[in-house]
Amino acid sequence: MIPAYNEASRLPNTLHRTVDFLREQSWSSRVVVVDNGSSDGTADVVRAFGAASDDVPVELVGCARPGKGAAVRRGLLRSRSRFVGFFDADLATPVETLSTVMEHFAAGAAAVVGSRHAPGARFVQHQPAARQLGGTVFRAMTRRLVDGVHDTQCGFKFFERAALVPALATCRTTGFAFDVELLRNLQRAGAEIVEVPVAWSHATGSSFSPLRDGVSAFRTVLQLQRVAGRSVS
Repeated sequence: MIPAYNEASRLPNTLHRTVDFLREQSWSSRVVVVDNGSSDGTADVVRAFGAASDDVPVELVGCARPGKGAAVRRGLLRSRSRFVGFFDADLATPVETLSTVMEHFAAGAAAVVGSRHAPGARFVQHQPAARQLGGTVFRAMTRRLVDGVHDTQCGFKFFERAALVPALATCRTTGFAFDVELLRNLQRAGAEIVEVPVAWSHATGSSFSPLRDGVSAFRTVLQLQRVAGRSVS
């Protein structure tokens, strides 16, 4: 599943690369693009691509509620497949990483998440310095919420549906801190989360606003920490 907000220019390449990879795999799959209120023709791009894709279905789903978390939640709940997940429209993490994901599922993992900071990961193209600093502080804040996960925010996460659905049921976050709450819920339920080191490339044109979305994400994490503190006491 790909959450998309004004991604009409990026989606053709992303969908071509994704479908080309998936059609060569032994497992069956489909691609769902969740249009999160785009105004640039994102929906038209997905419809046109889906009409021409025969072997790997490409489906458009709308999400009127704003926020990355809202779009991801809608897309994940739409699926009835045993394994479901999402990655960003800019393909910052190569789609080929899915091969490693499926190996971990075969070994019994309930969730497999990409990580830019786990041992073995590398940055092909770094983020701007301000984003790197913000990310460092954010990771420090999330350590007590999601134990052992180096990177909660890498946009490449896949789940076994049986473990995912109960964890989603209590998620309330609609913004960029959605990942933190979801991973916390999975851990609290005893699900095994495996981190996969990735080769990650920063892409310009992200809809993420450090001021608007960054402040909101930090505020959400503080709220989650307060809730976690009350549950411990």
